[in-house]
Amino acid sequence: MRWLFVLLGAAILAAIAAVVVVLPVGDDEPLQSATPQAEASPTRVQPTPMVSEFTDPCGTFETREKAPYAVTGYWITPTSNPCTWRSQLQEIHRVGGDTVIRIGYGLQFRTVDRKGRVKTRDGEVDSLYKACEEDGVTCYESAERDLKEAHPDNRIGRVYVYRTDESFGDGLFRCQPMERSIDGGKRTYFRLIAPPDGSDDPTCDFSKGSTYDLILIAGSPEDSLTKLLDLGDQFGVQVFPALPLAPRDPASPIRANRKHIGTLTTVTRRILQDYGARFAERQSLGGVYQPFEVQMADTLADNPTLEVYADQHRIVRQELPGKPILISPYLDARKRVAFGQTPAQVAEGFKALARTGVGIIAPQDSRGTGKVGLYWPDERGDEVDERLRPVVGETTYKTAYHGSTRDYYREMAAAREEMIEGGHDVQLWANVEAFEPSGDEPCAAHGTRGKTDKKRLDQAVAMAGRYVQKIVSYMWSDFMTCGSPSVESEIMRDWQRPIAVDAIRRARAPEDGVEVRGYNLKDGTVTVEWSGGTADLVVSEVGWLDEDPLDELPEHMQTAWVPFDWSRVPSGEWVRIKVKIPSGQSTSEPLHVRIDT
Repeated sequence: MRWLFVLLGAAILAAIAAVVVVLPVGDDEPLQSATPQAEASPTRVQPTPMVSEFTDPCGTFETREKAPYAVTGYWITPTSNPCTWRSQLQEIHRVGGDTVIRIGYGLQFRTVDRKGRVKTRDGEVDSLYKACEEDGVTCYESAERDLKEAHPDNRIGRVYVYRTDESFGDGLFRCQPMERSIDGGKRTYFRLIAPPDGSDDPTCDFSKGSTYDLILIAGSPEDSLTKLLDLGDQFGVQVFPALPLAPRDPASPIRANRKHIGTLTTVTRRILQDYGARFAERQSLGGVYQPFEVQMADTLADNPTLEVYADQHRIVRQELPGKPILISPYLDARKRVAFGQTPAQVAEGFKALARTGVGIIAPQDSRGTGKVGLYWPDERGDEVDERLRPVVGETTYKTAYHGSTRDYYREMAAAREEMIEGGHDVQLWANVEAFEPSGDEPCAAHGTRGKTDKKRLDQAVAMAGRYVQKIVSYMWSDFMTCGSPSVESEIMRDWQRPIAVDAIRRARAPEDGVEVRGYNLKDGTVTVEWSGGTADLVVSEVGWLDEDPLDELPEHMQTAWVPFDWSRVPSGEWVRIKVKIPSGQSTSEPLHVRIDT
């Protein structure tokens, strides 16, 4: 099917070289195709569930897709209940999800008291590390003793801690027995000792009298990542575990602290070496997630956090070749804040991030936080959605924002094309936020974020879907399952509703027509509305449908074409395009497009 589509496309382009295209919403210049085409397009991996059903101590679980939705990936949080992830992956895969991204933990610089007990930032003894003892002394004292036995001038200069629910193998250690695991009962501690500059000397020569960093990892006797990857294999879902989060700059917490980059490099290298030894061949390991968030801005190139990115990403390429790094920066389009960015400025930020070696950039659409609005160009003068008023007040879209979600993803898609041409193989995903700035039903344990609904998620997909290779959402835990009805239950009930993400003018000799891309278009009727009338065009009767999308398009996306005489529409007029299927379900968000003739 795909080769046939390519041949048809070539014939069509040759026949209509002079045809003027429809301008997708917000475009300042005519576009030559419905979706930017990249020469270095990544190959889509199709995870396959191991079986259709399985039973374990948590119950019986179904692994079939039942309601495939446009969003195919979700963030999940760590959990102490071994059955929670089983239930979540079943729910996620049931609505078409094939990717989960794990929230992680941060590396922290700490001090110790005179007994070598790790202290909290408030100066109290940290209970999490109390059980880290050997031979009746603290892990700090035993590490210092072992170092001084190697050379009396050896000393511990800094102490770092890292909490996780993972466990590790011998791949974590470079210099055993100086480095080792320590049984703490409910916790397994991992002791690393390394130079502070991140060089991580492979000779393990401690006989020179030097200063070292002590890194104490409070882990688990059982490895949560192994369990999650096993579930990934079971359900056909790829897992992106989080890299260690960099310590923050105390003077500017939105930035990484340069002083600790060397130690972060060491911890990252060790963990990824262990991943490489244990998981490199696991299909369910999709890549790794870089959890340190930054704002998409044209000043990113000067942000020290990008040094962290480049350093960690280099290690990923060394230790897990072929596994991409995923990041999810945020947007802020607000005009009334000094740090609000235009679409062009965000595009420059995209380029800066791509240069760090990241493989997937999944910008948060920031609609959930109210920092960007979902609107079309002919709606700029409209009042903002009332759910956005807690953030931007009672105002219009053009007063509140530099641009809409569609404007930003369009510019980032163009920036991606430029970076691919320059040799940076990077994907653009959309992270649509599945929550509202506030609400009567707060969904998270902390904060005021409120529940949203499927109609609003459909709208977000319609705005961004044209420009991206995949759509993911922050997040499953809490936000997709919050309230009654939950967004998950709405998807299960309404998943077949069509979502149109793009429409362009395209001839199919000898007829002029319109090509629509989106979800659930089969057996649909395309409706074109303009000031002079309405045209209802049944795809199966007068047009054609391609259900086999190109690799550059998100999963489940389809392409439909119907004939339409664009000379009936006045030049420059905004036209609305909807799709309706035989069940009566129609797009909740019509496309707004225009042509120049």
